[in-house]
Amino acid sequence: MFPSIFAPQTITDLLARIDKLTPATQPLWGKMDVAQMLAHNNVGFDLTYGKIPVSYNWLQRLLLKLFVKDTVVGKTPYKKNGRTAPVFIVADERDFAAEKETLIANLNRVHNDGAEAFEGRESPSFGKMTAQEWSNQVWKHLDHHLRQFGV
Repeated sequence: MFPSIFAPQTITDLLARIDKLTPATQPLWGKMDVAQMLAHNNVGFDLTYGKIPVSYNWLQRLLLKLFVKDTVVGKTPYKKNGRTAPVFIVADERDFAAEKETLIANLNRVHNDGAEAFEGRESPSFGKMTAQEWSNQVWKHLDHHLRQFGV
């Protein structure tokens, strides 16, 4: 199983990896630059906290639960160059320092809110999820992209 995003050591480890990134860090695969990757990861937190509103009809939500949820929250790490939802695509230029600062704040917010705040919390894509599923989603996504940039 993946490290818990709610455990202090997990946050410490992730923040240390993020701290190794610089504006010049190059990807090992994919199309995003490092600032775009940070912004891309911030989209997930913006969705989680309702900053980016999304709504799906019952059929879209059913299809997401049946065909996407396990990839996002399950036990298997993401594959390189996988498809991403349109809302997560960041193609414009971004400010590295600002995106990094926002990502750190987002990670700390989830960690400080704690597992209790996420147990049974509604996902706009997948419906109610357990704290473990939320943790997997956050950790898997961020770990995938940190590995993409060699940290």
